[in-house]
Amino acid sequence: MKQPVLSTAWRNLLTVLIVGYTLLLLYWMFLGFGRRPGSSFHYNVIPLRTIRLYIQYGWTMSPKIWIINLFGNMAVFVPFGLLLPLLIKKLQSWLGLTVVLVSSILVVEWMQMLLRVGSFDVDDVILNTVGVWIGWVISSIWRERFGIKRGTKV
Repeated sequence: MKQPVLSTAWRNLLTVLIVGYTLLLLYWMFLGFGRRPGSSFHYNVIPLRTIRLYIQYGWTMSPKIWIINLFGNMAVFVPFGLLLPLLIKKLQSWLGLTVVLVSSILVVEWMQMLLRVGSFDVDDVILNTVGVWIGWVISSIWRERFGIKRGTKV
């Protein structure tokens, strides 16, 4: 039995969606939300430090702040884990997707800090990666459910 393969039309649509979404996300990360260059570098390289602070002191701040920072940082990266494995065969593996996305996230975090429009926070990298993994699990279930096996050209 032949394995289902995404049609060219679907592949083109998914490509346009992921490119558009990537551009929107980069806009948010570098220009959106009233971002203006600061005067100093801000960074956190201690894993779980920021996450722990939001959990420990979240009740003292607006829920919007900690919800966006904890859950938003995961949610915005789910589409990458969901769509990239459908478009790029090598990214169907958990390790391949993780290496490519974590590398990309590290570059973006580093650029935010260097341009002083944000901070480098290892916890953002952790949360973004969890979002990618959530998307990958959904994508894997979808591929299994519809008979698209790993290694199949999709």
